Amino acid sequence: MATSIKNKIKSIRELKNYTQEYMAEQLGVTQAGYSKIEKGKTILSYVKLVEIARILEVSVEDILSFDSERYFSSFNKVIGNNNGSILINTDENSATLKLLYEDKIMLLEKLLAKTEAELERYKEKFGPL
Repeated sequence: MATSIKNKIKSIRELKNYTQEYMAEQLGVTQAGYSKIEKGKTILSYVKLVEIARILEVSVEDILSFDSERYFSSFNKVIGNNNGSILINTDENSATLKLLYEDKIMLLEKLLAKTEAELERYKEKFGPL
């Protein structure tokens, strides 16, 4: 079954652990406006798709060809047991896993820097805590 572009964008955004709020801020739209893109309630122009790809740090081609079922089935090997499932990473996927964690770390570092800058602004405005 072919996955729509809106679902591909959402899947990649979630893999990167980006929120709709973050995407909206980067695009200069409201969260509700961005949500309409992922729900397919607004027409997605090529220019907007290029901008989304830039924010997600992937190419437009990566978005268009993204197949979450193929990605996840090749990314992980899952062994089931009576208590749930254990996720096992194979050697061939360790590089991909490393990239995902690096992306997550980079996002957290950006959020931390933004929070620290905001804290400094408050200190300047209201004095030290």
